This record gives sequence, structure tokens and C-alpha cells, in this order.
Amino acid sequence: VQLQASGGGLVQAGGSLRLSCAASGSHAGTVAMGWYRQAPGKQREPVAFITTTGATWYGDSVRGRFTISRDNGKRTVYLQMNDLKPEDTAAYFCVAGETIATVNKGSWGQGTQVTVSS
Repeated sequence: VQLQASGGGLVQAGGSLRLSCAASGSHAGTVAMGWYRQAPGKQREPVAFITTTGATWYGDSVRGRFTISRDNGKRTVYLQMNDLKPEDTAAYFCVAGETIATVNKGSWGQGTQVTVSS
């Protein structure tokens, strides 16, 4: 499975961004898709995940501000990020796997940088 992420950028606090991640190659291993993020000097953090049936999971720090969705026909997952805060600044990595619980053991895409200025 290959994952191509896009949509990062620079935004002011309170602004919005939408990340996209398109999967290609094998259809196996893409039941669950979503995002991790990692800021400099910090541990990798799970952000949000979604399954092909629409089940979702959100990290506490983003719940209520971020919304994950997917287009199964396009094999693409989206992360709508609203009310962004400087602490959301990080490299965001798209992931895909068999389940939300094991998605980190699946395929990883390249990171896309999100920078939120105060």
C-alpha cells in the first residue's frame, strides 16, 4: 500500500486546514486509515482514524475540532482541522492498516507539515 498525503501548510491560530491521504496499490491493509502527528522533541501522537464502515476514533486533544472522513471509492481519507492552535504544529503522517487498534503496524505515508502561528 502506498499513501500520498497532501494539504499541510502555514495557518494562523483559529484557522482551518484540510489534509488528504490517497491510498494506492493493494486494497488489503486499508480497512482503517488515519493520522498520527509528531512535533519536534515530542513523541508521536495518534490524531484520528476511520474505518471503511465509518467508525471513528479521535485523540482527546483534537476531539471537537478535527473531523475525519473518507471516500471509499477514491480510497482517500480527509482530516478537516478547525480552530487550529499552535500546539497542533507538527508533521502529520497518514497511516493505513487492518484495524484502528493495529493501524500503526500497517503502512505509513510521508509526513505533511502543519504549522500554526500564534
